[in-house]
Amino acid sequence: MGDFRTDLWSHPALATAVTDEDWGQVFRTYRKLTGLSQTKLGELVGLVQPDVSDIERGRRRVTSLEVRQRIATGLGIPPSLHTPGAQAKTAPVPALALTGPGPDEDLLARLTSVVDTTHRVDAPTLDWLDRLLAEHRRAEDVIGSRPLVDVMRNQLHTVVDLYAGARGPLADRVVRLASEHAQFLAWMAQDQGRTAAALAWYDRSHEWALEAGDPNMAATTLSMKAHMAWSGGRGTRCVRLAEAARWSAPGTSLGVQGMAAQMAARGHALNGDADDAQRLLDEAQTLINRAAEHPEDEPPWMYFYGETWFTLQRGMAALHLRNWQTAIDHLTTGLDALPEEYRRDKTWYQACLAHALACAGEAAQAHSVAATTVPDAAAIGRPHSWNELHTTAAVLLRHGAREGHQLVAALREHD
Repeated sequence: MGDFRTDLWSHPALATAVTDEDWGQVFRTYRKLTGLSQTKLGELVGLVQPDVSDIERGRRRVTSLEVRQRIATGLGIPPSLHTPGAQAKTAPVPALALTGPGPDEDLLARLTSVVDTTHRVDAPTLDWLDRLLAEHRRAEDVIGSRPLVDVMRNQLHTVVDLYAGARGPLADRVVRLASEHAQFLAWMAQDQGRTAAALAWYDRSHEWALEAGDPNMAATTLSMKAHMAWSGGRGTRCVRLAEAARWSAPGTSLGVQGMAAQMAARGHALNGDADDAQRLLDEAQTLINRAAEHPEDEPPWMYFYGETWFTLQRGMAALHLRNWQTAIDHLTTGLDALPEEYRRDKTWYQACLAHALACAGEAAQAHSVAATTVPDAAAIGRPHSWNELHTTAAVLLRHGAREGHQLVAALREHD
């Protein structure tokens, strides 16, 4: 609720500039109406101040779909004015539209009604699909989400089509498996900055989890929605969704409870509430320690959740609370222990470490960490890690550090 400032975007000059995709005019008008500096606007859209200036002056054109998406998301442009699919009007056959990244409209109907099939589902088939989903989750840690989206959508269609041939407990298991696929698709949409699609998939996953009687997935979808709110800078919404994950799905595993507790802590940290953040982090620490004693009780998608991951979350909370050295210590410790196969996560936390170092005045170290992160951030870390590196560059430039210009140059090579 309240994601878009409709009063601002009803301004005719601003609306026209968006429709025409005149991003220089968008930036100039937006700053005039809001009083933002080029630096502050750049932080919203994941660009450093020199790039904002070049776009405003017409020296740089915005041709990348990914950069346009960052602008639309960062400035809160209403979808009615601008959507990534707006370019379809120039396609050779305008009447044909590709399916979007969100859930198909008929998926729920296909799952809850009989489809034309005589195939009887058996447990070994569902066991195989469980294993396949687990492998795809781990592959995404290494190669990122983009190569897997179409694969997982097709796999979900396969799962949904099995429903008509399922009987008894196997029918519930198919619904549960569909819920897990939808949650993974939601995460991948979130990873790519596709907020609307992610929310739609999380809603679908939550509904199917409730139907299948799976409290762990029902709670997980709410925690992941909290993560989206945190990612968008909405601390209070993050806290409320994380708390809902705790009280609305009784009977969840200790790890799932710990995830919700640390997510609420991050929301409090984002709001600057240090005491509540620390209290919930301590509670989450207790929960994950207890969960580690019985890993067999945890759902399969919680494979990443452990002491190393939690240390990194403490670092993120400290970053929000502006405790730069604490953030540096936790992030460094967590990164040292994070396995190499977590390539996407390493990229993200390295970008956050560079940010903390820049804020602490450690310009040389910040640039060193950031520079080594740029290639992976460009390849698998857009938009989140990429935006964090732009923020790091902006901090260095504000501090007058020459390393800021060096990082800008490195980012431009890959932008």
